[in-house]
Amino acid sequence: MSKSYQQGRIERKGHDDPVAAAAGLPDAFVERLKAILDPSDFSPALRSFFEPKATAFRANTLLANPADVVASLADEKIPAAPISWLPDGYTVAPEYRERLLASSCAQRHLIYVQNPSSMIPPVALDPHSDEEVLDLAAAPGSKAQQMACLMRNAGKITAVEAVRSRYYKLRNNMAAFGATCVRPFFQDGTRTWRHRPEYFDRVLVDAPCSSEGRFRADDIETTRFWSARKIREMSRKQRRLLYSAIQCLKPGGALVYSTCSLAPEENEAVIQKLLSRFKGALRVTPIELSVPQFRPGLASWQGQEFVPEIRHARRVQPDDTMDAFFICRLEKTASTAAG
Repeated sequence: MSKSYQQGRIERKGHDDPVAAAAGLPDAFVERLKAILDPSDFSPALRSFFEPKATAFRANTLLANPADVVASLADEKIPAAPISWLPDGYTVAPEYRERLLASSCAQRHLIYVQNPSSMIPPVALDPHSDEEVLDLAAAPGSKAQQMACLMRNAGKITAVEAVRSRYYKLRNNMAAFGATCVRPFFQDGTRTWRHRPEYFDRVLVDAPCSSEGRFRADDIETTRFWSARKIREMSRKQRRLLYSAIQCLKPGGALVYSTCSLAPEENEAVIQKLLSRFKGALRVTPIELSVPQFRPGLASWQGQEFVPEIRHARRVQPDDTMDAFFICRLEKTASTAAG
């Protein structure tokens, strides 16, 4: 790591924002954040990277009743508060995190610990119990397991993972959490469309990304590999993965694309590229969830104007509970077989 990079993280002398001065984040990231966010959202977002966050979890409805889970946690002196917009979702204050992870419910896989932002994509996709669903880049399986809960373990979920170690983790998690409708596959997701063209009713692409939403100012490892070059690299991979997802989707089907990145190059720009490539065969649809931290997709970035429908996408404003996230829901209106 370069000396100048370390100084940019630690000293930040003369920075015009006192919160930024204390944040311990790369200067380039902070400057980009200023350009991406509404001015009123900037300081609260920056603060979220170094303040303790509440820990969230879902009750695993494949194995337990949510009310029984909450009661069991209360018996262990772990108070859980419901998430208003998410059935079966709860949070505990930061000081209860370790106790929650050691709880009987956690040990028996009756809860799945997961940031609330990460729970949005499956709800936005709204999979049904009689459908064939594809989850690309699925490991470690949080969203596949959540979709299994939404589908009541009926239908079929094909969960694809390209990294061997992560594939085994995905497979083990699905078995442990009772998601019997999930079929894990060790496969490069960018090639899945060649095996199942226009086959699935719904597709989820929670794409690998620069993980900006998970940055922590007190943990240098979370930002060690971040750079503008990394963002461009991830954007190229995301476009290939989303292309495969679109080709796997039946006409009339729905797709959700998400990342835990704030970078427009990984979010709105990726959507714009695929909308252009498959012009007339895709449309962005509203996400019918009332999440207080929602913001619309950007209208433009660094001179690039995005098509108006991308405003239907949702950015999650990070705070003391939610990580930064991007979610876009697409519907396929015509075949892309020759695309």
